[in-house]
Amino acid sequence: MTMMSLYSRAKKLFQSGYWLIVLLFFVYHPDSLAQQNREVRPPLTRILFVFDASQSMYGRWQTGVKMEVAKKLLSNLLDSLAKVNNLELALRCYGHQSKFPPQDCKDTKLEVPFGPNTAAKIKNRIQQLVPSGTTPIAYSLEKAANDFTPCSNCRNIILLITDGIEECDGDPCAVSAALQKNGIILKPFVIGVGLDVDIKKQFECVGNFFDASNEEQFKTVLNVVISQALNSTTMQVNLLDIGGKPNETNVDMTFYDEFSGRIRYNFVHTLNHKGNPDTLQIDPLGTYKIVVHTLPPVEKDSIALFPGRHTVVGIDAPQGFLNLKTSGPSDYKNLQAIVRKKDDMKTLHVLNFDETEKFIVGEYDLEILSLPRLYIHDVQLSQSHTTTVSIPQPGIVNIVKKGAGYGNICLEENNELKNIYNLKENNFQENVVLQPGRYRIFFRPKGSKESVYTIEKQIKIESGSSVNVSLY
Repeated sequence: MTMMSLYSRAKKLFQSGYWLIVLLFFVYHPDSLAQQNREVRPPLTRILFVFDASQSMYGRWQTGVKMEVAKKLLSNLLDSLAKVNNLELALRCYGHQSKFPPQDCKDTKLEVPFGPNTAAKIKNRIQQLVPSGTTPIAYSLEKAANDFTPCSNCRNIILLITDGIEECDGDPCAVSAALQKNGIILKPFVIGVGLDVDIKKQFECVGNFFDASNEEQFKTVLNVVISQALNSTTMQVNLLDIGGKPNETNVDMTFYDEFSGRIRYNFVHTLNHKGNPDTLQIDPLGTYKIVVHTLPPVEKDSIALFPGRHTVVGIDAPQGFLNLKTSGPSDYKNLQAIVRKKDDMKTLHVLNFDETEKFIVGEYDLEILSLPRLYIHDVQLSQSHTTTVSIPQPGIVNIVKKGAGYGNICLEENNELKNIYNLKENNFQENVVLQPGRYRIFFRPKGSKESVYTIEKQIKIESGSSVNVSLY
């Protein structure tokens, strides 16, 4: 096809408006929009190696000196991480700047900050390290907080490699807990190099502890830790109905880090095309509490995931429906009801009339904001069933006043009067929607300075009726 014929064809398409149809298809086609919505940018994983270069790393271990073995194996690991996408690495060392004795409890330094392609720099710096000083673990962890620059979409991980315990009266456990609670880091990894049994226990509160009792195990542990740090795992949340089946769905779920309380994920629960709960990709680091935002909310805590393993979590969330309506045509506008759990005065939800809402199955109390207010107790909601609560059709009283004044409407019941509505002082006409019943209306003109001028009217309101009252 010649250039001229191509130009001619394009011109005809343009003039026919075909180009606009094609453009609108791609821009507004639902599948296109759905695809855009699914494109969520994964978080950047940042791993800070906190490396022990204290004097004790000169100790013999397996095929050589601890420091040399650690350098070799860590260098091999760095080679494998050099081309991993969405990953940044940094190196902090301690015990490598000052000779011991004397003890320098501030001997820690960020040797290689975070940035792209830092694996080679870290590898080179490690090779230059010479063990010399003490072991300020707590102080090093505290300083590590500043190594992670602010980032709104990052997973910050510390990997501590050490052959000894804290030697500067610091509290590594307290520092680690503070870093996690403040949302600076996820739970650290700690690799112990040839530690005694008693020393190992002291690191369990710092983070996920791995014991490398020999050289081969150290290599394995390094790979396991990196695998856990880099990879998500899968889980599904089964929202169980009253029969224990995972049939409930279409409700928002929030995943909290149970230790720090930080929000990690939000998902609107769904069933896939096979009718099964959808599979979620979740960070296996940390322990979770899941809150399902039903009415009232339900939750489950202490949820631990295992890297590389599919986890199924069941949460009881059986639900039924509540519908409110009047028994006939209604003059109510925007009538609402307060919904509370049975025998609990806390407001759970405010429900509009002629609407249907889902609630966890059980018993509820309703306070209907009509005039007068109606109280309905022990409303039972059942699984997947719609419970309809109906109130009588109201009536209307049309009140006419000659002028401004003061007054109110009282419900007459059991030989008692209960004020339910105050008349508007400066309104000469009012239309008030009332539930069926007997009422008394009281009014005193504004200019009358004696109570004896009080006007009293007795009325009866019936469903669908209208009553006219003149207050003069």
